Amino acid sequence: MSKTKNADAGNPPAAAAADELLAIWEEKHLRRAIEAAGVALWSWNVDTDRLTMDEKAYELWGVPKSREVLFEDLSQHIHPADRDRVKAAFTATRAIFGSYEIDFRIMLGDEIRWISARGQGDDSGMINRMMFGVFLDVTGRKQAEEGHELLAGEMSHRVKNLLAIASSLTQISSRSATTTADMASQLTERLTALGRAHDVVRPIPGEEGKAALLGDLLSVLLAPYDDTGAFAGRIRVAVPRMGVGEKAATTLAMVIHELATNSMKYGCLSAATGMLDVSATVDDQDILVVWTEQGGPPVRAPTLPPGYGTKLVERSLSGQLGGSISYDWAEDGTVITLRMNKSRLAA
Repeated sequence: MSKTKNADAGNPPAAAAADELLAIWEEKHLRRAIEAAGVALWSWNVDTDRLTMDEKAYELWGVPKSREVLFEDLSQHIHPADRDRVKAAFTATRAIFGSYEIDFRIMLGDEIRWISARGQGDDSGMINRMMFGVFLDVTGRKQAEEGHELLAGEMSHRVKNLLAIASSLTQISSRSATTTADMASQLTERLTALGRAHDVVRPIPGEEGKAALLGDLLSVLLAPYDDTGAFAGRIRVAVPRMGVGEKAATTLAMVIHELATNSMKYGCLSAATGMLDVSATVDDQDILVVWTEQGGPPVRAPTLPPGYGTKLVERSLSGQLGGSISYDWAEDGTVITLRMNKSRLAA
């Protein structure tokens, strides 16, 4: 009987030791989970305004590790635009019931990080005048949100521009057309040209701010006019590799459409044997695109005042692309030279 009692008496210490080991094991693994999640821990003494942080927090803020750090020390790293807001928010946390969260930017040299500070408000949640919380690096999420906002703004801007252009094209087509069917045809062709331009407006890897390559844009716009039934390659495009900006792409599409339409009616593209060459040269400030027609009907310089399409081309080139257009009415084929400002073309 005594042996049994002695054995029973030894169990409680053994169980307590096992519980203690289990607690240490659990705490160790919980710490690993916190580290894996990128969570930085902090406590704030509301009386002394001092914070105690773990190693991850010091690394996140880019400050030298010390036993305690003043809130003012961290404030020096907060982005100037966010500093007053963060100070006011931290002061107000003592009056907040429940959890709180505030996002702000910090500056580490040239690098900007987004930090999310989270904790439990209300003085009743204090322990020994200390409040507790975490810091999270949310830079990736904030950058994604900013990207989405930028995209939404850009899409809204494009839609407004397209509506304005469509309205202008309707007015131009109504003035130059002689019949309803003619107006519908002209307007459809012009809107289709806009659609083709936007189909090729894509960001070019490594060339930020550019929408498309000039050669690709010209080739796509002229492809519908290339009569492959006559012979292959009647339209040839050979231009230097350079980017065209999103705004300029729409303008250039309208210009090319007007030139191609005139060529289909009166120039080389109206004849089965006609050929069109589009080439370009670049100098310090401008790019010259040369539109050369051959093999079409005999050319005669126009005697009537310029139509609305011609005026549209001239206004677009001078007003939006900082350039000009000139014509050489050679008998064997028209040569048209488009001069455009390189910086405007890239915009």
